[in-house]
Amino acid sequence: MEHSEAAVLIRGFIGKHLVVFDDDATFTDEDHIFQMGFVNSLFAMEMVGFVEREFGITVEGDDLDIANFSSVRNILRFVEQKRTGM
Repeated sequence: MEHSEAAVLIRGFIGKHLVVFDDDATFTDEDHIFQMGFVNSLFAMEMVGFVEREFGITVEGDDLDIANFSSVRNILRFVEQKRTGM
């Protein structure tokens, strides 16, 4: 899967789970979705499951750092690191 395809999948998943009352809420690939109040801690666990299923990786206990899941860009970076073993 290409980087741009992965970004679209991640953006779509986040967009479906926004916890805001503004239908026009937007975010960029760099925005910290937790600090912006767009998602909550329950969503974090849903995101872990999504990432494991969609990208065929295993998220270990040491990987459960909010920084790995705080933005589209960070999620992409995390997935790439897991796939390449870095």
